[in-house]
Amino acid sequence: MKSKSNVRWVIRIVLISIAASMIFTLASTEVLAWAGYITSFAVLAVFIIIGIIFDIIGVAVTAATEAPFHSMAVHRECGAQESLKLIRNADRVASFCNDVVGDVTGIVSGTTAGLIAARLMESFATENLLLPLLISGAVTGLTVGGKAVGKNSAIKNSTKIMLQVGKLIHKVGRLISFLKRKPKSR
Repeated sequence: MKSKSNVRWVIRIVLISIAASMIFTLASTEVLAWAGYITSFAVLAVFIIIGIIFDIIGVAVTAATEAPFHSMAVHRECGAQESLKLIRNADRVASFCNDVVGDVTGIVSGTTAGLIAARLMESFATENLLLPLLISGAVTGLTVGGKAVGKNSAIKNSTKIMLQVGKLIHKVGRLISFLKRKPKSR
């Protein structure tokens, strides 16, 4: 039974990855089609930051332990139940955060960097490869460096990070519930 569940999870995660990649690429391409250089670099920075944040969450969920969250849940601390659920499913949460979001944003940021470099080369009427190499190197350095710093922080502060993620999930859940409520008829 566990094997069937695992196969379903793998199929689901592959489909989510494909959809996320297509959505991120479409959004990036659409924005870059009309955006100036500042906006283009801002979009690129957003993809890099999203990748780093989700990498931190993926590492934190695997480093966190349930014990502190049991105490918090007993005291009804906001987000504790959600954090426990994430930690109990750490393998899937880490796979989603690191593999789906992290890898997809890495690929899309590389594509975005390539598009920016091509536009810059066209604007400056040059075929010099130095510009794309510099942009690619900068994106790689920022991504790898940000994730390295983030991993260290995620391991040391896994409880705090998972509590904040749990609180965010709790608040989003409450907002969705509020928006789904039907208005009272008079």
